[in-house]
Amino acid sequence: MNDVAEFVALSASDVAEALCKKDNILILFHHNPDGDASGSAFALKSFLDSVGKRAVCLCPDEMPERLLFISDGLQEKVTAEALPEDFVPELILSVDTASPSQLGTLYESYRGKIDAMIDHHGKGTPYADNYIVPTASSCGEVLYGVIRDMAQRLGVDIPLRTKSLIYTAISSDTGCFRYSNVAPSTHNVAAELIESGVDSADINHKLFGMKSLKQMQVEHAGFERMNMHLGGKLAIITFPYDLKEQYGAENEHLETLVDVARCIRGVEVAAVIKQPEAENRFRVSMRSSCDLDVSEICALYGGGGHVRAAGCTIVADSILSAEMTVVLAIEQRMLEEE
Repeated sequence: MNDVAEFVALSASDVAEALCKKDNILILFHHNPDGDASGSAFALKSFLDSVGKRAVCLCPDEMPERLLFISDGLQEKVTAEALPEDFVPELILSVDTASPSQLGTLYESYRGKIDAMIDHHGKGTPYADNYIVPTASSCGEVLYGVIRDMAQRLGVDIPLRTKSLIYTAISSDTGCFRYSNVAPSTHNVAAELIESGVDSADINHKLFGMKSLKQMQVEHAGFERMNMHLGGKLAIITFPYDLKEQYGAENEHLETLVDVARCIRGVEVAAVIKQPEAENRFRVSMRSSCDLDVSEICALYGGGGHVRAAGCTIVADSILSAEMTVVLAIEQRMLEEE
């Protein structure tokens, strides 16, 4: 495999062929896993398991409680210690992971050994040969094409569990089909999955219809800390480590804070700056409802994502300093767009 900046652009057929030839597959997905990353990873694992192969999913962080239904019955833990001692991967790939920094310590363990990236993010830092479809709504939608190709090659049907996880990935990354990344093809894939027996109502209830009390408390605290900038066009919520400790919150409880900021009328760009640990490393999530490409801003700090949804990590003296960095970067880009 390449360990330099030159990587090969792959097709769905290339990835499917490689997967069909190997029996032990390691699937990596990004830290702070969301429904698309975990849904894609376990959709692939469930299909590989069904055809007699052995697949293991690894992530720098454990699955959040609200997404445990995705991995239920497939794999108990996903951090590095979950890798069985007798498992020797013949093929290593990542899903929904645009930059090496998103793999955390896993990247150091598998640097130069990753055979393929499967992704849909238009901006990022490629670290392996890759099959990336920036026009796709989600990694789940991209992966579905790979799995269909494999199923055809192997002469098998795709299990309902696999299809349900693909639907979960797609619905999660489209906000239940509400975001601008939804295209006619997205609805066509969803319709095909539902027609085959996927219980979309149950999946969407688990993804969007339930919140823990802790999550609601965190959202309230985040709203209280929200700052408006640029004449109300930019809303930023900061959530420092001491506040996280005060509420006894886990990282998963902070995931919906960006939705609190983005729902304010007049807000064109929403950002959340979180401090997961005591060290001065801040995770930034950005969302845009205008033409501003937030992935370009996040790419400046080693992150990436989509035109209207992206993230990065900023090292700063304080969370206030990180906020000012974000404000100035967005303000500069807005001025350039005028």
